[in-house]
Amino acid sequence: MDKKNNISNLTRRGFLKASAATGVALSAPLFFMQGAYAEGKKFRNDPGSAKTVKLGFNVPQTGAYADEGADELRAFKLAVKHLNEGGGMLDTMKPSSLKGNGILGKKVEYVTGDTQTKSDAARGSAKRMIEKDGVVMISGGSSSGVAIAVQGLCQEMGVIFMAGLTHSNDTTGKDKRRYGFRHFFNAKMTGSALGPVLKDEMGTDRKAYHLTSDYTWGWTQEESIKETTEALGWKTVKTVKTPVGAGDFSQYITPILNSGADVLILNHYGKDMINSLTQSVQFGLRDKKVNGKKFEIIVPLFSRLMAQGAGDNIKGILGTTNWNWALEDDGSKAFVKAFGKEYGNPPSQAAHTCYVQTLLYANACEMAGTFYPPEVIKALEGFKFDGMGNGPTEYRAEDHQCLKDVLVVRGKEKPKSQFDLLEIVKQVPRAEVEYKADIFKGDLGPYEVKS
Repeated sequence: MDKKNNISNLTRRGFLKASAATGVALSAPLFFMQGAYAEGKKFRNDPGSAKTVKLGFNVPQTGAYADEGADELRAFKLAVKHLNEGGGMLDTMKPSSLKGNGILGKKVEYVTGDTQTKSDAARGSAKRMIEKDGVVMISGGSSSGVAIAVQGLCQEMGVIFMAGLTHSNDTTGKDKRRYGFRHFFNAKMTGSALGPVLKDEMGTDRKAYHLTSDYTWGWTQEESIKETTEALGWKTVKTVKTPVGAGDFSQYITPILNSGADVLILNHYGKDMINSLTQSVQFGLRDKKVNGKKFEIIVPLFSRLMAQGAGDNIKGILGTTNWNWALEDDGSKAFVKAFGKEYGNPPSQAAHTCYVQTLLYANACEMAGTFYPPEVIKALEGFKFDGMGNGPTEYRAEDHQCLKDVLVVRGKEKPKSQFDLLEIVKQVPRAEVEYKADIFKGDLGPYEVKS
């Protein structure tokens, strides 16, 4: 960060800290300072004196991750409602500058796009929302390939991207961008959280076989889980890449039976995980004993929607999740209550992260006193918050990755309802999953872009 930008950040945070410490309202000087800094700056889709401001929600409405996309869209619509009218996590988020009257007094509107769980389609719909619909921010996606593609486009076009569900290390690693922010956790954090539980429950003498979705998320999850399990003493028998949306995984499962492996690690998500897990159980893997041990299946990245799709096959299987609707903190309870009232069922982790991202963007605009992207970005960088369902959380300035607790979960043996499918085995503290920002390299790029 250059000296001018650093001074700007320090000055803004000084105002915020002084306000918090003294109880004196300093929002007026802060607003004047930020507004003055951004005044006269030209940027794409500046809403100017318009009474409304438009956001773009780009989700998989078709494809292998469409279930997550549908729940994301529900969450986005609810976030817009709360931004305009109040309610939900606006009542629990701390600190918060949101008032329930839109963003900077402008009513929030939105447009939607279908990523089709394909990077090219996602870039196309995002470009349309920026060029034709005039959005000031884009969010969404349930694929890291999509997230990275759209994040790169948003950097080029000078529009902030608040990533939805994306778990690849690359999103805030080698492919990180100044205009992209991720609230969701990543594969590195999954490995760190799972390791001690796997050691306690499965020991240190295991042979693992990986089936891995053949794109950036699968690659980095396989890498992170291998790093964790091999450090425990496990041996990796084989790793096999599978195409997204394969449907029939039998050709990939059959070789496992005679491989000598006693653990199958499914680096799959969405319908791919539902299908591969279901077919693995049908092939009798869960009933096998290999090397004198009960054969185990692990699904490192879980979701309640996937658990619903997999039915009884999910029982007893370990994984991690970003958030769970059964959490008892005030933020989670407020969101679950509002979502349930609106839609009649509890939200998924995909819905949660997308809702939170929308509020975080809006709050950053209020903090900055402008929609001018460089100032909104600076308001998000290093921002520490609570009351949104993950405990104390920080948007790390160096890579735009949220740092927070991670949940290790297991498929429930005796669920009480169709939604009560995952039990929380361990809430792993942030300190146990945090890592240095520079281990994945990459460069955020500039604040100012020619759009």
